[in-house]
Amino acid sequence: MPVEITWWGHATCTVEDSGVRLLTDPLFARRFAHLRRRRGAVPPAEAAVADVVLVSHLHADHLHLPSLERLAPGTRLLVPRGARRAVPGLARAAGLRGLRVTEVVPGEEVAVREGVRVRAVSARHDGRRLPFGPHLAPALGYVVQGAARTYFAGDTGLFDTMAEEVGPVDVALLPVGGWGPYLGPGHLDSGRAAQALARLAPAAAVPVHYGTYWPVGMDAVRPHEFHAPGEEFERRARQLAPKVAVRVLGHGERVRLP
Repeated sequence: MPVEITWWGHATCTVEDSGVRLLTDPLFARRFAHLRRRRGAVPPAEAAVADVVLVSHLHADHLHLPSLERLAPGTRLLVPRGARRAVPGLARAAGLRGLRVTEVVPGEEVAVREGVRVRAVSARHDGRRLPFGPHLAPALGYVVQGAARTYFAGDTGLFDTMAEEVGPVDVALLPVGGWGPYLGPGHLDSGRAAQALARLAPAAAVPVHYGTYWPVGMDAVRPHEFHAPGEEFERRARQLAPKVAVRVLGHGERVRLP
């Protein structure tokens, strides 16, 4: 049975495998902090329907408390270990919606339903709840193991043991950009994401984490960093990983893979 991927924008995807709906880093805001949504409509109510939500790290565009408050009561939430201590509002949001929060570390597996498991893997990214506090929680990626094996990288830089830690996968959801004109350390741009793809060698890949949010008042600053990363990743992937089928999705678009 194939897996179905819906990209809602930024790092927010629905992964449907074996009758289980998993949602990654839900972000349903039109605007927050200094960022506004410049492409794609705010996801509809159906986007918040999930059996399990995977939160990769504590940055506000990945662990967005108002978006978590849109989840249905009883939804299971996987977060990095230390998240509840680092983000006191998480307990409030979970209590408000009756969410079941499970903290995980790299290498830990969680059974979601018979035949579907989620394994946390490490990422190379600052996992703090900026701008406050010490480093209390790691940044994570996740591998959903059902009828297919789907890797959601979260936010990460390229690192030597990535393929070894992730293991064989069928589909890779890889970040290829960001929400501003410059990427700091701990990120993949289109070129580094294509290098990661060559190492991981999945059957298919979907670029994410680009072309959605941009700082207010900076539309004219390096606009190619907003518009181009998805297509640029596809172009570079043809050179470095020609056997991988890359699907560049529009906001709200669904694809069946592999």
